[in-house]
Amino acid sequence: RVALGFAPDAEVGNRFWEPGDEWVDPVTQSGVDVMFRETAWIEEQLARVLERAEASLGYSTCLWHNVITAQILFDREGWFGRLQAWANRPYPEALRQAILAKNVPILRATHSSYLHQIEQAVARADLVSVNHRVAALLASYFDILFAYNRLPHPGEKRLLAHAGRAPHVPPRMAEQVTALLRAAADGQEIVACARALLDSLDALLGRS
Repeated sequence: RVALGFAPDAEVGNRFWEPGDEWVDPVTQSGVDVMFRETAWIEEQLARVLERAEASLGYSTCLWHNVITAQILFDREGWFGRLQAWANRPYPEALRQAILAKNVPILRATHSSYLHQIEQAVARADLVSVNHRVAALLASYFDILFAYNRLPHPGEKRLLAHAGRAPHVPPRMAEQVTALLRAAADGQEIVACARALLDSLDALLGRS
């Protein structure tokens, strides 16, 4: 009902990802994307990382970042303000260690590592699989970088810009990530680019 009041062609009740409405404001031509979240669900997502230090493979703390950087427009009972104040805390060291422990080995230290899967995909000339595994590798790579710097993950957009503002990053991070993505269609080059990217990360983490 709210969305249709702004634009007659609004998409109401989208459920491709999170439940939400989307429309283009007819005056400003700005895109509006409204997501609906159950209060208990977002409370649980924050407790999962801030209280129980449960890591994910990539994007471990993006919902935490989403909550603490949100601008409150309407909060009738003050629930979100209280949640935001509760979540606004120093980065838990247990969470930092959990994210590193979960994401670092899967880059190339296990039989099922992303690098190994990329090598296998290249060997069978499977470009779709290469693309899929490169995306997963980068998801863990950035999760590691933000955790290492004790910064909540800002989500999937403008990652190079956000990571570039962190105090501790590999010196050629942007260049190496760009090279990896540009090499995604070149089987011979992409493995070398992935290795170079991970070598620089290992150097940052103090790994041999």
